[in-house]
Amino acid sequence: MTKSALQIARARYRPKLPAALKGPVRAVRGEETQSAAHQYEIKAQFPGTYGMPVITFEKSDESVSSQPINVGVILSGGQAPGGHNVIAGLYDGLKAANKGSRLFGFILGPGGLLNHKCKRLTTGLIKEYRNTGGFDIIGSDRTKLETEEQFKRGLEFLKKRGIRALVIIGGDDSNTNACVLAEYYRTTDYRVQVIGCPKTIDGDLKNEQIETSFGFDTASKVYSELIGNIQRDCNSARKYWHFIKLMGRSASHIALECALQTHPNICIISEEVEAKNETLDNIVDRIATVIAQRAADQMNFGTVLIPEGLIEFIPAMKRLINELNDLLASRQEEMRFKQMPRNKQRTYVIGRLTEGSRALYSDLPENVACQLTLDRDAHGNVQVSLIETEKLLAELVGRRLEKWKKTGKYTGTFLPQTHFFGYEGRCAAPSNYDADYCYSLGYTAACLIRTGETGYMASVRNTTAPADQWIAGGIPITMMMNMEKRRGEDKPVIQKALVKLDGAPFKAFAAARDLWACTTDYVYPGPIQYFGPPEVCDAPTITLQLEQQK
Repeated sequence: MTKSALQIARARYRPKLPAALKGPVRAVRGEETQSAAHQYEIKAQFPGTYGMPVITFEKSDESVSSQPINVGVILSGGQAPGGHNVIAGLYDGLKAANKGSRLFGFILGPGGLLNHKCKRLTTGLIKEYRNTGGFDIIGSDRTKLETEEQFKRGLEFLKKRGIRALVIIGGDDSNTNACVLAEYYRTTDYRVQVIGCPKTIDGDLKNEQIETSFGFDTASKVYSELIGNIQRDCNSARKYWHFIKLMGRSASHIALECALQTHPNICIISEEVEAKNETLDNIVDRIATVIAQRAADQMNFGTVLIPEGLIEFIPAMKRLINELNDLLASRQEEMRFKQMPRNKQRTYVIGRLTEGSRALYSDLPENVACQLTLDRDAHGNVQVSLIETEKLLAELVGRRLEKWKKTGKYTGTFLPQTHFFGYEGRCAAPSNYDADYCYSLGYTAACLIRTGETGYMASVRNTTAPADQWIAGGIPITMMMNMEKRRGEDKPVIQKALVKLDGAPFKAFAAARDLWACTTDYVYPGPIQYFGPPEVCDAPTITLQLEQQK
């Protein structure tokens, strides 16, 4: 395999580890816990794993002998920088306890468990992937494990391989799957431990015990570099308005973090749009007003950051999407709709919507209306990444400015450029922060296995401090759950963490955005720094520093 100079250099990087994990550990158990919401319903569905205590690992004076164990690992869902280091940390943690332990990777995600496809992960193989981006060591997919038939088929293969523990590296839905599996395996004659690790570049899998999901740090820095490059070009040509859509289906954490790093002229925060009950027209007016104000000062250029999931946070649009989700909830109805001639689909939908949603859907441009009825994802949701919100806003803002020009309210020129930054950040080589954090998460997962836990998510906290002061442990997955409607049915899922409008990161943004709008205060972060002073290389995201008041 041909390697770049950076790959060779990164292979020599040694991730840092919390001091408590260096050597024998003991598990300190806290008080019993309860779910984030809907306690009765969650407890009824997870009687075996509900209410378990939060675990914190501390150094132990006694070395406890550990029996060799076969462990399986699954990469689930979309890629996020640092996944390979989670596997490396897991591998090293298992080997530190007993060199006879073996690690197996399931090929192409949860589907590998169902298809009985895995491979043994060896020292030589893992060495090739330390500190690298992507999930290509074993691949990933979005197969959802939810039926007893699937559970039995997977268990059959685990028995065949002698695998007694499973680590699922994924986001909120993947870790919900992990909890469902942990509950199921407790009822079988062949007990299998299940541990989760928090992954998603969107940053919406976090709480008091899970400070951040891995990959968020790296992806935000990659996108901020790209935004900074565009802003440098923008301030050089001084004739384009750039509409930039960023990853973040269910929360605006990436858009907010990138705004804090780059100081764009406009950044829309979905959660604020919902809280203020804004309409699409309000958002268009807000953007157009800033453009007109800058044009009056001879600045016909600027940048607009847009969260991927914005369209679902506009209350009227959210009601429309919920109605569309219910309309197309069943596979049978979805297939029937897809088989209709294109010119009849819109009429079919309009005839089945409530009055308010019908009017909104009828007024949408043809391409956006079509995108709203595309195939749902595995959880029955609109695939918002396929909705070109950045183009929609650029077009509508252009129309608004044309109207204002006729009345003299706008006197500039408007030349929009649109971008969507998604895949560009998902498989980047992890930042030092993510390399260290992910390695620690994997090592923590190994410790949870060694202490006999199941139904837990690995947790590493205090990460704005030096790594040796990080706090490692486990949080019961049920502690993060609530009930949500999926494909027309109430389902237990991990509660998503949205941007808090009363939180320090948003307040810092809100205090500065008016200045950014009327001036050109661009910041150019540059590429991720791997080598250099710690304040340059090892700094966590601005979001995390503000949240931890560091």
